[in-house]
Amino acid sequence: MSYIKKVDPELYEIINREQNREHDTLELIASENFTSPAILEAAGGIMTNKYAEGYPGKRYYGGCIHVDEAENLAIDRLKKLFGVEYANVQPHSGSQANMAVFMTFLNPGDTIMGLELSHGGHLTHGSAVNFSGQLYNSISYHVDKKTGRVDFDEVRSLALEHKPKMIICGGSAYPRYVEFDKFYEVAQEIGAFLMADIAHPSGLVAAGVHPSPVPYCDVITSTTHKTLRGPRGGIIMMGKDKENTWGKIAPKSGRIKMISELLDSSVMPGMQGGPLMHIISAKAIAFGEAMKDEFKVYAKKIVDNAKVMAQEFIEMDYDIVSGGTDTHVVLMDLSNKGISGKAAEKALEKAGITVNKNMVPFDQRSPFITSGIRVGTPAITTRNMGSNEMKKIASFINTVVTDADNDDTIQNVKSQVKELCDSFPIYEESSH
Repeated sequence: MSYIKKVDPELYEIINREQNREHDTLELIASENFTSPAILEAAGGIMTNKYAEGYPGKRYYGGCIHVDEAENLAIDRLKKLFGVEYANVQPHSGSQANMAVFMTFLNPGDTIMGLELSHGGHLTHGSAVNFSGQLYNSISYHVDKKTGRVDFDEVRSLALEHKPKMIICGGSAYPRYVEFDKFYEVAQEIGAFLMADIAHPSGLVAAGVHPSPVPYCDVITSTTHKTLRGPRGGIIMMGKDKENTWGKIAPKSGRIKMISELLDSSVMPGMQGGPLMHIISAKAIAFGEAMKDEFKVYAKKIVDNAKVMAQEFIEMDYDIVSGGTDTHVVLMDLSNKGISGKAAEKALEKAGITVNKNMVPFDQRSPFITSGIRVGTPAITTRNMGSNEMKKIASFINTVVTDADNDDTIQNVKSQVKELCDSFPIYEESSH
């Protein structure tokens, strides 16, 4: 950061403080991770200078020969990584990837069906405060109150009643495997499109430790960070490309357009302009890293760590939604601990542990308060922490949650957290 220090010392100090915070903190937000130094370098590199509206070989700007190479590399690697026929690496985020899919497959007012936000879904799966709930007729399915798992009897009955044009599977705070095969059966029965949003488990899917949506879903979206451990961004994939069935034709030739063409057009120019070539370059690195054997070991360890942590919490009488986890996510209902998710999040942050407050199924509190917290293991697994550290971290969390108003307790935990973090540095080069 020598240039930043010289040119803008004020911002340098801010960035330095963030670097120190990340080093000194146990990052347990399920949607966060630490990229490799190579990805950091690419994300802040020379490709940021180049505008490249359009797609490789079909740009609206000159001088795109090398950014075309980078984007094609990212596309080819992504196709290989997930075993898909089509991939678009341009969406700036998972939400924008989802919007592009909706723009392609749906018309405003069409009915969609996704997992209720408070039951582990995502804003873009039909929430009333989001474009997905405002532009489309949104129906929500839920988890079973006893099991905490998706209620497929309800999924089928709602599908038969409302005949959604698209069913969305996946979520933001769902700790179990997404059962793509069961969603496929329902979608087939009513003739609906099936979309998988694998933003959270995509790295686990790539590594083979979570079921793949590719054989079952018409279209797949994801972010490129979280368990995939790349830069923040979005992607769209299809296992098989095919002609659209809703009457979109090429105006000059009159041929039926491929769905891939429609998706590409929905991303650009439909939804965004110039792609972020520095981020696409960083995505290419991330996809390459995810193909390595070490990544498969890493992904399995993410899940193993989450299982250890969930079991520790269960033994300490915490209510773990669905009774455990199959993924990187542990969703905790703190109702029996006499503390809200918001209060727990604040106390834990003071102790150097970052989590996020989260609604739990059938939550009686508002989204701003919540009854639960969401804990994730991708970032601490990147630091090479294992089962012993998971047990320590669970103990830290329990100590803070059960004594959240005691500053001495919090400071004591904070010093132990700092000691643990010092033993597992994120990057070799640090301001410490």
